[in-house]
Amino acid sequence: MISLYGKLSIFTGNAHPQFAGAIAECIGIPLGKSDVFEFSNENIFVRINDLVREQDVFVVQSLCSPVSKSILELLIMIDALKRASAARITAVVPYYAYGRTDKKDQPRVPITGRLLADMITVAGADRVLSMDLHAGQIQGFFSIPFDELTAINIMTDYFRKKDLDDLVVVAPDLGSAKKARNFAERVGAPLAVIEKRRSGNDSRTQTLNVIGHVAGRQAIVVDDEIDTASSMMDACRILQHSGISEIYICCTHPVLSGPAIERLRNSSVKEVVVTDTVPLPEEKRLNKIVVLSVAPLFAETIRRIHDGGSVGALFEN
Repeated sequence: MISLYGKLSIFTGNAHPQFAGAIAECIGIPLGKSDVFEFSNENIFVRINDLVREQDVFVVQSLCSPVSKSILELLIMIDALKRASAARITAVVPYYAYGRTDKKDQPRVPITGRLLADMITVAGADRVLSMDLHAGQIQGFFSIPFDELTAINIMTDYFRKKDLDDLVVVAPDLGSAKKARNFAERVGAPLAVIEKRRSGNDSRTQTLNVIGHVAGRQAIVVDDEIDTASSMMDACRILQHSGISEIYICCTHPVLSGPAIERLRNSSVKEVVVTDTVPLPEEKRLNKIVVLSVAPLFAETIRRIHDGGSVGALFEN
């Protein structure tokens, strides 16, 4: 297929430049040159140093820590590229922040996930590419094309090669049940679900019980992200009390904020399998953490978007 747009270009902010570089390397092109920095007054400045007129531009920026700065860098880069006459701008957001604020579940609270979508659209993005959203309806917050990738194939391939015995896939809450079910189907294992309730606006949860037979089995607990790991540790504790022999954790986005690393370090979890959608600094790289790269998947998707190919066909097998 021949692209309707000009040359393919990839730019990145400061959130996760290594990931953007890996994508560009897979495609076989250099990263676009730009200056993205913060003045002493905390104002962010962006200058695009390559010609992008009539080009098909992809801006890679995970909305990870520092979240507000990462968001603003993305918005300003989109605006700069729009004013530089780029033909099409795709916001590549491997990790979409504020995904948990996808509905009004209390009086007088915002739907920040929708607000962020409006900001990206108004800034000038023509389409968005992300991975494993916390809530699927976030796609509907956008009035522009939105492609959601999933790391499920990469992760299930990893676990199939481990050839674990008497496996059960566990959803840490009811909201994760669909994703965990798809995971279980691909590894040929039964599904169990942990029923819990969240208390207030913090990370405290009240775990209730396990739905499904888990005693004596090896468990893979599947979720889209690990933040403070409080809920995940609650899930692991109830699984241990239910007679699980070994616990593996699998998540796409290793946010790992606050006490998460200490909780994982001190836990009996055998392995934590994550992807590289957000950067994992050296001090967070525990021996039990395995990082699988999804950069090749993003690279192939970007190539297909540029050439007018099918993105959905990547996940038909």
